[in-house]
Amino acid sequence: MITRLPIHSISRRNLLKQMMGFAAAGALSRPAFSQTGQRVQSIDATFLFIADVHACRMANGLSPNCLQEGKTDAALLRNVAALNGLGDKDWPAEIDGVATGLRSAGRIGTPLGLVVGGDMTDDGGGQITQPSEGTQLLQFSQRYQQGVGPDRVHMPVYVGLGNHDLDQNGPPHHVDWYRRELRDYVEVNHRAGVFFKPPVPATDYDIDTDCYSWDWGGLHLIQTHRFAGDTGHGAESSLPWLKQDLATYAADGRPVILFQHYGWDIFSIERWDAAKKSYDDDGAGAPHWWSEADRQALLAALKGYNVVGIFHGHQHETPLIYRRDGLDLFKPKAAYMGGFALVRVTSDGMDVVLGEATGDRGEVAFTNAFSKGWST
Repeated sequence: MITRLPIHSISRRNLLKQMMGFAAAGALSRPAFSQTGQRVQSIDATFLFIADVHACRMANGLSPNCLQEGKTDAALLRNVAALNGLGDKDWPAEIDGVATGLRSAGRIGTPLGLVVGGDMTDDGGGQITQPSEGTQLLQFSQRYQQGVGPDRVHMPVYVGLGNHDLDQNGPPHHVDWYRRELRDYVEVNHRAGVFFKPPVPATDYDIDTDCYSWDWGGLHLIQTHRFAGDTGHGAESSLPWLKQDLATYAADGRPVILFQHYGWDIFSIERWDAAKKSYDDDGAGAPHWWSEADRQALLAALKGYNVVGIFHGHQHETPLIYRRDGLDLFKPKAAYMGGFALVRVTSDGMDVVLGEATGDRGEVAFTNAFSKGWST
């Protein structure tokens, strides 16, 4: 159970800014890396990525349509078992009889962490009528917060928010309550403060947007929730923070991986089709999720940095590995459908394998593979 502060989010954040200003300024003013442009740390980072958990539990039963869509606790337990068992499996040399071409071989080993690409909950954390601890957020934490036993994941979890976490309005007098609840969950898990040490500390945490970054050796990783630059429901754009973070932590050319909820797939970029009165890939009206201007602004912020991959969710049914705007993009099936991505980044390349749970005891099927190298 998370202890809540009074819901005066603006004044609370201003106070936090004042309390943390000296620490943040010190962190950002320190030279993060050598100015020679040479990498100062080697990389050998294996991690997992999931998106679209859609925890659906309510005080009584599930949210509407969740049972029919397969968004059950049994489905989440199946996904958790698959994630926990991957370390004891081998990197696939073949998928459906076709060589994967992966650089990695042999035992996968213990992942450094699990990154979540949004839609942790099905509707705003599972609150019903009054501000209180959300049943869906509680369900998510009981499955996807590091612990022991078969009912939760066994590794650090880097959480991220999607449209289902952020779009639901609360009662008129507490319209931002659900969004605040989910953002507070991100904060207590990742923002290190003077008096509080989170379970999974971030290297750089932005109090205004709840975006954050961290490092595994010489690899820089960034969580931006729906997408960097999101201003939905009065949110502040994280693009200024993203630019500062990249300049501070990735100016030496080290590999960077970005995590967000929306992608470049057809579903993520659909627009309003006035003739059909629906959103689709033929529409020329307003964007459903994020716009071409949003994407161009993000690309401008990333220009000049060594972004080796973007991992996202949002589209549930189809595992995707594709390339758009000069970026390699990766999207597993939804976690409630068993999906996951397995990733290994080393100093000279990256392997990505998409897969899904096929049984209740950690059985998995690998479906897609990708490998690329780079000179050091």
